[in-house]
Amino acid sequence: MSAQKLITDHLDLWTSAVTHKNGSGRNASGKNGKIELTGIKKLRELILELAVRGKLVEQDPSEEPASVLLDRIAEEKTRLVKEGKIKKPKKLPEIATEDMPYAAPKNWKWVRFGNLFPSFQNGASSRGDNDGEQVAVIRLADIDNLEISLENTRLLPIDRKSIEKYSVTKNDILIIRVNGSQDLVGQLIPVRNNLNAIYCDHFIRVRIPESLVATEYLCLLSASSIFRSRIKELFVSTAGQKTVNQKHVSSLPTPLPPLDEQHRIVEKVDELMALCDRLEQQIGDQWEAHQILVDTLLDALARSTDAAELAENWARVAEHFDTLFTSEASIDKLKQTILQLAVMGRLVEQDPNDEPVSVLLERIAEEKARLLNEGKIKKSKPLPEIEKNQKAFFLPKTWRWIRFGTITFNRDSERIPLSVDDRSRRQGGYDYYGASGVIDKIDEYLFDKPLLLIGEDGANLINRSTPIAFIARGKYWVNNHAHVIDGISEDFLKYLCLYINAISLEPYVTGTAQPKMNQAKMNSIVVGLPPKQEQQRITEKFEELTALCDQLKARLGEAGETRAQLAKTVVEQAVS
Repeated sequence: MSAQKLITDHLDLWTSAVTHKNGSGRNASGKNGKIELTGIKKLRELILELAVRGKLVEQDPSEEPASVLLDRIAEEKTRLVKEGKIKKPKKLPEIATEDMPYAAPKNWKWVRFGNLFPSFQNGASSRGDNDGEQVAVIRLADIDNLEISLENTRLLPIDRKSIEKYSVTKNDILIIRVNGSQDLVGQLIPVRNNLNAIYCDHFIRVRIPESLVATEYLCLLSASSIFRSRIKELFVSTAGQKTVNQKHVSSLPTPLPPLDEQHRIVEKVDELMALCDRLEQQIGDQWEAHQILVDTLLDALARSTDAAELAENWARVAEHFDTLFTSEASIDKLKQTILQLAVMGRLVEQDPNDEPVSVLLERIAEEKARLLNEGKIKKSKPLPEIEKNQKAFFLPKTWRWIRFGTITFNRDSERIPLSVDDRSRRQGGYDYYGASGVIDKIDEYLFDKPLLLIGEDGANLINRSTPIAFIARGKYWVNNHAHVIDGISEDFLKYLCLYINAISLEPYVTGTAQPKMNQAKMNSIVVGLPPKQEQQRITEKFEELTALCDQLKARLGEAGETRAQLAKTVVEQAVS
């Protein structure tokens, strides 16, 4: 199959295969806000692999074969040795058949990388000379997207002799010698222009006339998986840093095409990589537009003032459901919108026959008085009246605004924190809870009933990467990083759990470097409280809808994994 057909016949696969990741960048949103365009990434890999295997462009039997090119390179080395410009290089071993990862086309030649270059030169280790000339020094930090960028480079005073020795000129190649923040050891970086700069000891410089080898071909070869896998076999770890040296690089088996074919390969790779760029831009724009549409329609849902308006807005969403909720990010936003609708009284209808909230509040007050009399809870400070600006939305007529501390029973005094060492000595079968859930297992328990746990401190109070409130069940231990809340019933705690996870807690959090929500702040949270029966209907409906969302997300994940695997398989079959 031709390269063109490989790309065009599988275009839907390249553009639809995505995986979710952490990190930043333009590539749209997914789990934790990011996706990786796996299909396009695999397409780029395929282009490079086809290029270095001689399958990207046609061979021309009339072209000068690579063996003649190697003879000319050897003649150039001999000339430089005679003129005293380089030392006579050591003879490298011949390439055995088992060293060749694949059979190269007829006019190509497998050659040791070191046989292509007259010499290798390690970079400058100088940190500057007091009386030297100010010159730019190329560092790993100056490599951006496999290009040299001197935009934010460092200037150092360097003596004239070192400048001459370590200068770089157009068509030089810098080989990355040490591992930086990216895994680029052994990657070749082209010098595309004459630069008033030297290179530091993070690099090895090689140079050869363009009339002998196309440096751009060697650079794209070094980015191919066949080259990257070989270079990783040669890594040496020094003080925790991966490095390669001249001997390592010189030994690498290198597929060398005729010179004219090298240039054709570079031209075709540039053309196809530009196509990948356009596809990425197109997919990124589509994802961005998709996010805006999802946000707009879900915002309209959340602003619904009653069940009738919600039904109208939901119909608009449902009409395009299959095209709206095609990513984990969009489904997570849908779940959060459902949660917000639930605690605003928009998810289920109100029933005027429900027991009034006032009756529930009386029972809670009676139970709290009993617990105080029995010494099971401590008396809390009086809470202020709720001001108008603290009411975040319009409540249904049957609901009431109430402070969190008024309707809950705090059991924080029963918590006991244990150090890591203590826990290691007390390993057992009971869950040990922290601010975001179970963090260990120990040999005893403090609580033996369903209770609401709410994170007391940590960045999660603000960024909400995981639920801040959760129900703990069974027998378990809680440390001092989670508030322990009891209530009139488990159903009541389940509703409060939904409510806390639905609202922003920023008004109740102190500190920025170390966010914290102390007991007083938590007690002051303003809660929209429905009648008891409606609480149950809300939690049941929420659980039903979120279960459907989870099923949809699971199917998306399976489909995404299948597309990613298909993209990988197409690449593997194409180069096998």
